[in-house]
Amino acid sequence: MNSTPKYFIAIAGNIGAGKSTLTRLLAESFGWQPFYEANAENPYLVDFYADMERWSFHSQVFFLGKRLEHHRQLLDHRGSVVQDRTVYEDAEIFARNLYEQGRMSERDYDAYRRLYQAVSAFVPPPNLIVYLQGSVTTLLKHIDQRGRDYERSMSADYMEQLNRLYDRWIDGWTACPVLHVPMDGIDFYNNPLDLENIKHSVENALLMKIP
Repeated sequence: MNSTPKYFIAIAGNIGAGKSTLTRLLAESFGWQPFYEANAENPYLVDFYADMERWSFHSQVFFLGKRLEHHRQLLDHRGSVVQDRTVYEDAEIFARNLYEQGRMSERDYDAYRRLYQAVSAFVPPPNLIVYLQGSVTTLLKHIDQRGRDYERSMSADYMEQLNRLYDRWIDGWTACPVLHVPMDGIDFYNNPLDLENIKHSVENALLMKIP
């Protein structure tokens, strides 16, 4: 791909969808700068999975702040960038789900939404969102394979609710094009053909939608 245009590509999808892996593979293939999700840096994450009601607001505010830091860095970067999970997912999926399930208080959720809406108004959207869409069975299989202890307690019902919120968000998203990648039955990490198909789809989406 011609490296002259500056692209901002975001990889979206539920927990275990393969966002970090695809971020790395696309960055290596196209020479883009990857920006990864800050899971390992979140000082609240383990506590959050142990007690969601107590730590949900703290964890979500941390993720929001880190994602905004990444936005500033990727906007300043001279070349193309690919981002592992968007700032929109934190608010539209995870914070909303915590509130709807009673794991974030109305007061905390209102404060979080006000902060998110204020700052997101100044955040330019990506040129393309690549949405990794997988069934709960596929997602739980991926989670089990990567072996993070704090993720093993997540139930199928929890993952299904996140999937519903993801689909609702994507269905209503209009700020940039979305490339849907069905994850059931493909393995872009171990199967080079699957990866090539995704790369071609990304190239075509960028060339068709961006001058």
